[in-house]
Amino acid sequence: MFSFLSKTILHGRRRPTKIEAFKSHNLCYILRNNPSLSFSTSSDQQSFTVSYLIKTCGLSPQSALSASKHVNFETPNQPDSVMAFLNTHGFSKPQIATIIRKMPTILSSNVEKTLLPKVTFLNSKGISRTDLTKFFAKNPHFLRLSLERKITPSFNFLSNLFQSENVALDVLNTYPRIFSYDFDSYFLPNCNVLRQTGVPELIIVKGLRQLPKTFFIAPVVFKENVEKVKKMGFSPERFNFVLAVGVLGSMSKSTWERKFVVYKKCGWSEKEILEAFRSFPWALSTSEDKIKAVMDFIVNVMGFQASSIAKRPAVLGMSMEKRIVPRGLFVKDLMSMGLLKKELGLPMLFWITEELFLKRFVYCYEEEKASELLKLYNEKLNLAAGGKHKTDKL
Repeated sequence: MFSFLSKTILHGRRRPTKIEAFKSHNLCYILRNNPSLSFSTSSDQQSFTVSYLIKTCGLSPQSALSASKHVNFETPNQPDSVMAFLNTHGFSKPQIATIIRKMPTILSSNVEKTLLPKVTFLNSKGISRTDLTKFFAKNPHFLRLSLERKITPSFNFLSNLFQSENVALDVLNTYPRIFSYDFDSYFLPNCNVLRQTGVPELIIVKGLRQLPKTFFIAPVVFKENVEKVKKMGFSPERFNFVLAVGVLGSMSKSTWERKFVVYKKCGWSEKEILEAFRSFPWALSTSEDKIKAVMDFIVNVMGFQASSIAKRPAVLGMSMEKRIVPRGLFVKDLMSMGLLKKELGLPMLFWITEELFLKRFVYCYEEEKASELLKLYNEKLNLAAGGKHKTDKL
């Protein structure tokens, strides 16, 4: 291509000095501003890839362009084999599009050596076809892991620990990244720290089952968090100890400090914040927006003191849409109708089950009135679910 350009511009005459000058000053400009003169192989290849990703894989033009930076092919043979595999194993079109958008390199995978063995392995452990497709749609990077070095030994370790392959699958579904870690480098040393601190074996196993991510942070950091939790007054013999370690490990120091600032703005003292954390460790992992919304509704709409929430912090883990807002608004209506005269505490309002709530505040009235109240309560549920009830942010 350069030979052609030089001959054309110099009309066949040899001028080495000017050629060098042309090369350094004008070639890039000409190629950039005259696409027809530039090399076409790579652009044509990318164009084919983008077109394939859109038409065959179901990606949007923007997603296809982004994916084409990670995968390129000249013919449809290789990606077609992957698409056929996904279709044969029950993946829906939206699931396939999601998988490829998250991990476009799957289209370059060897079906027989890379994809099929992992699907076969999980099928052999009892995972259903529907659950399998959902799992891979959410976690396509699992397909990158080595079956021999990562997946099989990790699954066998968990199965032996829990004495159940089903529980091992549950843990995998809870924290899919768990199989990418070296258990000897993370889980075992962190378990030893808990044992040395006095945490019973049953609580450690329960912690791994419910909070697997907790155990897979750097042992040095894990040990520091265990010491912090111990100094805060948590008992190693209670599950909240492991839960608190997990909450600390899930956030940076700056995030932890911001949560304290938010709670203080809502009216809590530092002592109340720490007491709430000991009672309900999730209080410090709740998002700042959720903290503000719950406090605003219960304090400003329902009329409770901020300190009453500090004493019952588990309310922060409840759903605003399904429980806090509809029950709160419904009870306020009951009071305005004169049907409820005594003030209720947070446990009576939000802790009891839905069945018991209806029994105590709806079905306790005569049939006609109960029918009206049930309709009213359902209206509150729909109102909250639709997001029509907005609370002012503190």
